Amino acid sequence: MSRIVHDSVPGRVRLAIEPLRHNTPLAIRLEALLRREPTITEVRASIWSGNLLVRFRPPLTAAEIGRLVERALDPLRSTEPESTPVEQPALPVVSQASDDGKDWSRESAEAAMTAFGGDGVSGLSDAAAAAALRRWGANAFATQHGRPWTTILREQVASLPTALLAGSAVLSLATGGILDAALILGVIALNTGLGYTTESKAERMIASLGVISQPEASVLRNGVVHHVPTEAVVPGDILVLAPGHLVAADARLIACRDLTIDEALLTGESVPVRKSVDAIAAATVALGDRTCMVFKGTAVTGGSGRAVVVATGPRTELGRIQRLAASARPPETPKQRQLDEMSRQLVWGSLACVGGMVGLGLLRGLPPLALVKSAASLAVAALPEGLSTVATVTMALGIRDMARDHAAVRRLDAIETLGSVQTVCFDKTGTLTLNRMAVDTVLVDGREHRFAAGTPAAQAADEDGLRQLLAVGVLCSDADVTAQAGGGFRVTGSATESALIHVAIDTGLDPVALREAHPLISMRARSETRRFMATRHQKPGGETWVAVKGSPADVLRLANKALVDGATVPLDAAMIEHLTAENERLAAEGLRVLGFAEAMMESGDSEPDYVWLGLVGLADPVRPEMRALLGRFHAAGIRTVMITGDQTATAYAIARQVDLSKGEPVEILEGRHLDELDPKVLAALADKTHVFARVGPAHKLQIVQALQHSGQVVAMTGDGINDSPALRAADIGIAMGTGTEAAREASDLVLTDDALPTMVTAVERGRAIYQNVRKSIRFLLATNSSEILVELAAVGLRLGEPLTPVQLLWINLATDVAPAIALALDPPEEGLMAQPPRDPQEPILRSRDFATIAREGAVITLAALGGYGYGRRRFPGVDGPRGMAFMTLTLAQLFHALASRSETRTMLSTWRTGNRPLAATVAGLVGLQLLGALLPGTRRILGTAALRPQDVAAACAIAASALVANETLKGVLASPSLPAAGLSEKDMKGPEEGANR
Repeated sequence: MSRIVHDSVPGRVRLAIEPLRHNTPLAIRLEALLRREPTITEVRASIWSGNLLVRFRPPLTAAEIGRLVERALDPLRSTEPESTPVEQPALPVVSQASDDGKDWSRESAEAAMTAFGGDGVSGLSDAAAAAALRRWGANAFATQHGRPWTTILREQVASLPTALLAGSAVLSLATGGILDAALILGVIALNTGLGYTTESKAERMIASLGVISQPEASVLRNGVVHHVPTEAVVPGDILVLAPGHLVAADARLIACRDLTIDEALLTGESVPVRKSVDAIAAATVALGDRTCMVFKGTAVTGGSGRAVVVATGPRTELGRIQRLAASARPPETPKQRQLDEMSRQLVWGSLACVGGMVGLGLLRGLPPLALVKSAASLAVAALPEGLSTVATVTMALGIRDMARDHAAVRRLDAIETLGSVQTVCFDKTGTLTLNRMAVDTVLVDGREHRFAAGTPAAQAADEDGLRQLLAVGVLCSDADVTAQAGGGFRVTGSATESALIHVAIDTGLDPVALREAHPLISMRARSETRRFMATRHQKPGGETWVAVKGSPADVLRLANKALVDGATVPLDAAMIEHLTAENERLAAEGLRVLGFAEAMMESGDSEPDYVWLGLVGLADPVRPEMRALLGRFHAAGIRTVMITGDQTATAYAIARQVDLSKGEPVEILEGRHLDELDPKVLAALADKTHVFARVGPAHKLQIVQALQHSGQVVAMTGDGINDSPALRAADIGIAMGTGTEAAREASDLVLTDDALPTMVTAVERGRAIYQNVRKSIRFLLATNSSEILVELAAVGLRLGEPLTPVQLLWINLATDVAPAIALALDPPEEGLMAQPPRDPQEPILRSRDFATIAREGAVITLAALGGYGYGRRRFPGVDGPRGMAFMTLTLAQLFHALASRSETRTMLSTWRTGNRPLAATVAGLVGLQLLGALLPGTRRILGTAALRPQDVAAACAIAASALVANETLKGVLASPSLPAAGLSEKDMKGPEEGANR
């Protein structure tokens, strides 16, 4: 995982480490572990280049450093959690399930140190730290490892349909139907095995995306800075903060200098937050605005500071988020509700049929024992054994297809739930946007330049004023720039600095050559009182070039001249007012605005004349595909909502860019108002709000639950720990593959390549699966009802036993599962994504569906009775009529599968979008049925008489007549006012054909 790339200079070695790129925790781990070696004098790990630079003294060698690095990388080679270092005692983990309610951002630093016994000068003593560790426990919380195999297995069998199948198997055994019981148990085993295999594979894929965390923290103890295990940090410890450090616990700042923290882990916003020791006066403030606090897991991006720890482990903001995620529970999926309801309906229907048969049989004087056996067989036949298998196989195939699209679906139900989604909640940073800063607008020399995703317009490169401003941006920067051997440049620095360098490169400037031609003399960093950065550079002619960038207001106060039409003119009050208005305009668009100025100094000058150059507005660019993607959601009748911790102005600007509100005025609600609202009021507001800004993790959970309480099926996207409670509570949680482990564990669907357009594909596939499962269920119930009606007719007409148990078993085996699964592979109907989402409260089968099923089953029954009548005239005894009834019923059910592809359109109108699996299945099963009737061995097993070719032809003709009759009735009875398959009647205004135009 590592290799030495340069060791020719004594005492210096550079290693290339494959997993180091963009991996801040690993960089911190390597630096912390190597600095413990007394002969190592310097360690620098770059997450941008993936290189590690180490300076050392003899007797240490480059090879030994390579071995140290490999040992540090060992945890990455194992999926087991990292163990506690040998030299450290085991740390007690104390339950800290509730917060003390103290908001330390409103308290002074002295109050925080007094409360926890901290000392800003010497820190805790060893004895005090040990006592605090015993009192508060380890600075750790439970690690999430995904669902255990027992949970996955239990979820496959814990359903009402499975319970009904198991009951049917027991009933079959009780009445001597061993083959029936074996078939039903085989179906249960197939469903369980398929579901378990599919979901456990997804769990393994998601687990492979894991990350590691920082092993040590810098704390002040006994007056000396020590590196201690993160788990051993306790309340009262003084954290020593420096660039590259991960904050080990929640802490109140007691001192800082130019300290900036990346709090994206908690807020989702990637722009670093500038910190201060001043307490917050407001009673309620968003997490991202608590500028005097630092939080566990966030990263120091600049400056330095010290902070007294006020919360560890479960008491931290991270621990609070974990508790929220653990307590959040998604609602029951629409499919679960619908199948459970339908299973209850089938039970009552089965009991009614059994009661009808017993009553009819007693009236006809049939023997009670024979009647009981027939009733038991009827009860088993009334329950479609293939129902669970069809649903399981269909969703498993959908999950397989999603895996090909780089999406890991963790639960079988998830893909079907996607098909019923009515609202999608998007996180902003990293989801709607690229999660990197780029220059959006430059105002220079009276002209405005707009940039598309950080790429300037072609004509911009020819303007001197723009090139001069961008040159100042290159010089007034602490970003590292190196030329690549194959061309291009490598830029390492903060998001803002990198964006300014990249736009200069895009405009044609060579930053390396520019810096070499103007060497740096001195640099003054930005501070709390001077909100700009200034650098001095030596010009080739001996002059000093001063480059300035920072807060537009501060830079304007510094400048006394301005660049106008290529000439330097005095900066008057009117110009300042105009520039201030322009600054406010850009800020209102959600841009981060910087002002730029320069000065030329002779050797004897004490204070130069600063020339105002212009304004630069930066933003996290919107993903290029997002506007079109949201348009596809809107066309499908799906509402889109943004939930972000960012400022209202930024959120509004992004919402306008991506047309989040579908052309309507953007309605915004800030997080500070959520806690004041009654849940019913919030549910009503959530249904009309497009953007929720300045929200925290608890607010995101509130918003998702409010949308659900308004009756909507909600999908939530996210990638951070702060998103995990809302991801878990949503009907369908969607996490990015590059997101945090907590987000992936809380989600139902993981986009392993972060490609959001896959969501639209998943929604379409979910809708198609729902439609196809409906088709399969209607087919199964229609064929099962025909078998029930045949049995009832035989009892009522005293025809004896029209079908033997073996024949019924063959019919269920041949005409239930295989054709129903083939039906579930029907291609999506045209216009599927132009239809509104279905009503999640609507049953999977409506009352009119049951009427249609009964009608179709009755027609097939008449065909079977017609075959039986033909057999009575043609054959003596019972085997001939029974054989003809068996042949006709089986063929009629198989033919009916071809007619079940649409509820309202006939076969003539659906043939263009063929279903080859269905055609092949029906053809194969018809061939098996005919072969079974002709072979002596199978005839004996099935209990049928020998049929001549003309008998088989007669059976085929009678079965085909049932198909023609059902298709004719479908065409005649289909009403334009009835909705298309799978849609609520209130959502549609025309027939299925109209919906598909």
